[in-house]
Amino acid sequence: MYELKVVRERRQGYGTVRRVRDPRQVYDAFREEFDQLDREMFVVLLLDGKNQLLGFNVVSIGCLTAALVHPREVFKPAILANAASLILAHNHPSGDPEPSAEDRAITERLRHAGDVIGIKILDHVVIGDGTFRSFAEEHLL
Repeated sequence: MYELKVVRERRQGYGTVRRVRDPRQVYDAFREEFDQLDREMFVVLLLDGKNQLLGFNVVSIGCLTAALVHPREVFKPAILANAASLILAHNHPSGDPEPSAEDRAITERLRHAGDVIGIKILDHVVIGDGTFRSFAEEHLL
């Protein structure tokens, strides 16, 4: 028999985040790890009703210019963790955090899926070389 467990990790950086208040916290928590990558990594932060961090999940590690992201892979750990909301984050190895057309499309698809199942997407943070872009701050959600 197999079972799936959601585990809280206490790694340096994102392990110290308790309550997520703004996208800079997401950037600060993941930039060091993302800076070392030569490919895209897409992660989801799982939050409770008070935006307290329940955990995070690596959804996909892709290639230089893309990471495959499917709603079921995003929402499965969120449902298991009883998350009320999510923050999406990924890196652009090119260093330019400008959201691509694909970034916008997957964010909209995940927002719609979240609306159906009752888990809100609060933000999507795209991390580049020394900077980031927030969908919420730019009113793209």
